[in-house]
Formats: sequence, structure tokens, C-alpha cells
Amino acid sequence: MRFSWTDVCARRLAQHGLSTPLDASPAEVVSAMAGTHAQVISAAELSIALRINGATRADVQRADGLVRTFGPRGTVHLLPADELPLWLGALSAIPPGPTSWDEHVRMTGEQTEQVLAAIGEALDGKELTIDELTAALAESVGPWAVDRVMPAFQDLWPRWRTVTHLAGIRGVLCFGANRGRKVTYTNPGVTPAPAHESLPHVVRSYLRAYGPSTPQRFAHWLSAPVKWATEVFASVDLEQVDVEGETAWILAGDTAVPEPVECVRLLPYFDGYAYRVGNQPPALLYPGKASERVLPQNFQYLVVNGAVAGLWHQRKSGRKLAITVETLLKLGKRQRAELDEQAQRVGEIVGATPALTLGAVTVGGHA
Repeated sequence: MRFSWTDVCARRLAQHGLSTPLDASPAEVVSAMAGTHAQVISAAELSIALRINGATRADVQRADGLVRTFGPRGTVHLLPADELPLWLGALSAIPPGPTSWDEHVRMTGEQTEQVLAAIGEALDGKELTIDELTAALAESVGPWAVDRVMPAFQDLWPRWRTVTHLAGIRGVLCFGANRGRKVTYTNPGVTPAPAHESLPHVVRSYLRAYGPSTPQRFAHWLSAPVKWATEVFASVDLEQVDVEGETAWILAGDTAVPEPVECVRLLPYFDGYAYRVGNQPPALLYPGKASERVLPQNFQYLVVNGAVAGLWHQRKSGRKLAITVETLLKLGKRQRAELDEQAQRVGEIVGATPALTLGAVTVGGHA
């Protein structure tokens, strides 16, 4: 089976609900995307709503069946609640890399297990802010667990926060509802599934969302060792294909290629980053000027027919939404009309009246 990169883009745009919005629930959309990056929750809500016919941010916020926790690459993701044990099982099975913490910061294996157990107990049936959880751990574990020794954002955080991500993939911590501007954590009460069940599930989720792909790109997407990822690929029923001379893999029998759809899309923060890191080589995703203007920073992407064609910025003031789009190629009349439609759609999702301007984006990318 041979695929062109046009085929790959068409499959990916369709699977992600970008070429044609989906008639699906937010949880089903997140599943189709193999998780939604949610470091900035408002951007994640926009990402999901853009993929659902007529949905708004409020619809996503009210949706059941989603859990915000630590996912691929240790970054914050929304994951389907009914798939959470499988995701956590797969993430827990990734071989740990070398620690980056200095000796005076990191904990021993015994201390780590003690803190993880205490986190799970403190969050059981509760939603605690970071300060409240820190106080609970100081009382249950001891002052050493909360010593402010972890360097972060020009500050020092309590020692226990070095294992926040680990607590997430162990199933004893996830995000709760924000309390004003403060983040809270809770215990999802989930036991990670065994690796022999969870790893095939995540490989299939990944390849449905991003395939054809390779073990090397799967490893990059998960932030995992390539050798390990290659072994995981070999344990799943996959089919080898050719993508313009490069060997890649798909799920066995998943050879359908939808008709390419001309589409112009505005992807929010981190949506475009996930779109890139999932598979497509940067040279193909960032053609021409995009490799210099967009790739180095985390911008919001203007995507035309599956490739980055510019960047955009939004500023909401009351019921008004100013959208600035910096294009890196000349848009045809039909593409320009579709860009107008996308701006209207973004305004509809966030509950504001948009005003679209074509011009230079003067703000930097998101950290």
C-alpha cells in the first residue's frame, strides 16, 4: 500500500474533525485526537469545539466523560474517562529516563512511594489547592516532603511537586475544578491497566489519529525511548506501508483515504504543536517561510490543506473579539472566504463578535 503526503494529510484532517466537523461528543472527539493538549484549558476547549458541529466552549465545559491529567510527554491533557485506566497503564509502562533533579531535591524510591500514597489519601473525595495539598502532606509525611527546594519559574516549589506527573500516571492525582484562579487536584480513583492491555490501546489510538507513522515518531510523541517504542509497535497487529519512499505503519486494514478537502483552519495554542509532534515531518508541515516564522515558537496556527500557512492571535474584550491573521502565502478567493467563516466560528465558540484583520502578529508565542 502506497500513500502520498496528500493522502496522509487527508486522513489526518478527517480523523481530527478538521476537514469536516464531527457529529460527536467532546469525549469522542478527544478520543479521536488521541488526547487533547490542555495546558491552557481555554485553548483545549476551543480545540474540541472547533471539531464539533455547532458546539461552543460552554458545551465542552459542561461535558461529561473527560479527565484533565498528565498525558503524553508528561504534559497536561484531556483524556476520555472511560479510557483513562488504559492511558495510565501505557504511560506507567514507559521506561523512566534519567532524573534531572539535583541530589538535594530528589527523593529516594521509598520516599517517593510514601509521598504518592499520601497524595492519594489526601485527595480521596476532595479537591485541594496546591497550598492545601502541601499542608496535608507536611502533616501526614513530614516537613521534608514540602521543603521548598524544587526550582521552577524563578521560584522554589515544595519537594513533593517533583512527582506530580508520576502521581498522575499512577492514578492518584488529576486536576479538579479551578477555585477562582487557583488550580485544584483530586483523586480520580483509577488503577492503571496492565501493560499488555494498555500499550496496544495507545498504539491504536495514536495510529488512528496520526498514522501512517513510525516507531520513532511514536517515541517522540510519547517522549519514550525509540528501542522500547519499536518493541511496542512489533507487539501490535500493524500493516507496513510506503509513504513516498518512507516505510511507515498503520493499523491492519486501515487503508482508506478520504477525498482531499480544501480547508482553512485556525488552530488554538498547543493544538498545532500536538498536530506537528504527532507525526508529520517539520519540512512538510512548515513549508517555505513557515519554518522560520512559525516553527521556532508556540503560536496559534493558520493551517491550509493540512500544512501551516501562517499564524494568528486573538484578543477578547467584553463581547468583542479581535482576530489578527498573518498569512505566509496568498490566499485564493475561496480560501479567504473560508478564513472569514473560521473567524466567525471562533467568535461563536467563545461567545463574542469577531473582527478579522490580516496583518503581522506582533506578540510572541505562548510559553
